[in-house]
Amino acid sequence: MSRTPPASHAENPSTRHESPSPCAGEAAVLRAENLVKTHYGEGAPARAVRGVDLSVRRGEFVAVTGPSGAGKSTLLHLLGGLQRPDSGSIWLDGVRTDGYGEARWAVERRRRIGIVFQFFNLVSNLSVADNVELPALLAGVSPKQARAEREQLLAELGLQGKERSMPGELSGGEQQRVALARALVNHPPLLLADEPAGSLDSKGTREVTRLLSRFHQRGQTIVLVTHDARLASAADRVISFFDGRIADDAELDGTPSRSLGISGVLELKD
Repeated sequence: MSRTPPASHAENPSTRHESPSPCAGEAAVLRAENLVKTHYGEGAPARAVRGVDLSVRRGEFVAVTGPSGAGKSTLLHLLGGLQRPDSGSIWLDGVRTDGYGEARWAVERRRRIGIVFQFFNLVSNLSVADNVELPALLAGVSPKQARAEREQLLAELGLQGKERSMPGELSGGEQQRVALARALVNHPPLLLADEPAGSLDSKGTREVTRLLSRFHQRGQTIVLVTHDARLASAADRVISFFDGRIADDAELDGTPSRSLGISGVLELKD
């Protein structure tokens, strides 16, 4: 179980209160309320996230699906503190994060939030072993413990003998498995995965699907952004995201989580 880091001296204590959400009784590890994010560039402003409310229960596997440009990745980046919302609030384990700055979010990502990206984001001049151990060392884990955690994860992910390899010497599927090991080395309560199979072939996609399912079965909470129905079908719950909003939210047993149409979501079971 990961430890919740103490509040930094720069935080406003008034922001650290328990969420009044009715989902608190459901052991929500993550909750977002009325999130809004607009991107500004050379053209017209792009409203990527438009007033999104979301709650994820501990141990739940949630897939967020939708077409390219729908705002899925922006939503995930907001939930992981990689971007800041224009308005709205996020709670982690019942603690409101409005007062968190860049440094505090970095601590949360080291200790409580693992993130896996589409293009792996491995450090190219570090070996596989060093890429996996680095987050644990940054979080204050002893080198001996970091090495033990790394060895266990790499063995489980079928990467024995690759410890001294550099990322560029690995296949795409192997690089994504290293990225998954890096995200999980600190046993974070929450794993955020942003299109983790988007750059992989069919075999790599099957590997990622199998691995995410395995960790979920052990109690890992996962929020996955994907456009791949094969990955989404491994989840407990599928959220369809269109034009910056949640269009559908359904359990994959066919039970709707919200009073919205779910026909498109249920097709993922086929």
